[in-house]
Amino acid sequence: MLPGQLPDDAHLWQALGNEWPMLVAYGTSFATIGVMWLNHHKIFVHIKRTNTVLMFLNLLLLLIIVFIPVPTALLAEYLVRPDLHAAAIVYSGTFLLMACCFNILWRYASFRNRLLSKDANQQAIMAISRQYLFGPLLYLIIFGVAWVNTVACITLSFILALFFALPGRPLPSLPEKGELKNEQ
Repeated sequence: MLPGQLPDDAHLWQALGNEWPMLVAYGTSFATIGVMWLNHHKIFVHIKRTNTVLMFLNLLLLLIIVFIPVPTALLAEYLVRPDLHAAAIVYSGTFLLMACCFNILWRYASFRNRLLSKDANQQAIMAISRQYLFGPLLYLIIFGVAWVNTVACITLSFILALFFALPGRPLPSLPEKGELKNEQ
């Protein structure tokens, strides 16, 4: 094709079809970043005070999140070569680091309610803490899978993003201060 010439419809559809690895990698990364944003919002509903350490940990998490397009582009290039695993290792390793940073941020803020609202729902705090225990472990497993199977790595990464996007079990409503809940 000559420079400056646009392809006809048939060639454009073919060119777009050839970009499927980038679209798969992009979709998985977007899902993961979206879930991180949702979970970030979920914890900051409870975090009411900040300090320098929390801000540093939040910046570290942001650093990793904005780096995600780099391993995503790398993985997209290598997705058509499932026998090569380095790109999947970098990709899943980035998500593992992100999950660890997210956990450290939450653990720091919630330790003895250090930076949480004074009237934070303790059931919600414990539920978040329990749920976040699994993130690094599951991403570590995916990191291990990346060493042997690139397609399984990206598939499991997407499934994990969907899992963390699902709303948690609804917590029972607690009575307001001074109000007793009458259970029948």
